Amino acid sequence: MIERKFVAEQLKEFQVQEFISNTLKNVGHSHTKLQRTPLGEKIIVYASRPGLVVGRKGENIKKLTLTLKKKFGLENPQIEISEVGNIFLDAQIVAEIIASTLERFGPQRFKGVGHKMMSDIMNAGALGVEILISGKIPGARAKTWRFYQGYLKKCGDIVHNVSTAYTSAQLKSGTVGIKVKIMPPDIELPDRIKYREEKTETAGEKKEEAKEEKAEEKKEEPKEAKKKAPRKRKAPKKEKSEEKAEE
Repeated sequence: MIERKFVAEQLKEFQVQEFISNTLKNVGHSHTKLQRTPLGEKIIVYASRPGLVVGRKGENIKKLTLTLKKKFGLENPQIEISEVGNIFLDAQIVAEIIASTLERFGPQRFKGVGHKMMSDIMNAGALGVEILISGKIPGARAKTWRFYQGYLKKCGDIVHNVSTAYTSAQLKSGTVGIKVKIMPPDIELPDRIKYREEKTETAGEKKEEAKEEKAEEKKEEPKEAKKKAPRKRKAPKKEKSEEKAEE
């Protein structure tokens, strides 16, 4: 059945993505896309630090290519590295930074880490952010700490455009789960209303505009020599009527 073929391809693509994300930990890996071409499979890896992904003289890429050929049976995998523009707008990279910081410095500074990361995300231009850290932090009883700021959609079709990521940090007290949601600045909200501002002119501005219009009209008129109109000759005065006839 053709449906089983499509399901098998999607399952294989998901397994490749999971393997690459587990292999490229602590390197700023964001996500992976797999494209099928006539020459073979093209794998695009998005990361914040491409130099660490490639390695010295491309050693890491060569090892990863051989592993993908053997483990998943890919004929000619072509790996391409693409750099992420702003790391603070990518939820997966932010979650990895939080996890590595907790593993390095311990759970005592988790509040400072959450607030600092939240402020960096908002300064990067995000509309809203939510960070959930759940586990045995800071005591022996498991809790969930929530850091949120801005405007974040949680229902509707617009949720598909919200960047979401899940990861975990291995601490002495146990596993700590981290969930990050970021609402990017270029998202178009259906309930956003734009107001149109109307210009209100004052009486002084209107007078200035009228003066400018008159000056422009005068410039447009051709300069013609003014001809003097001939003076009208005055009619000769009528002679005084003869004296009345003698009675």
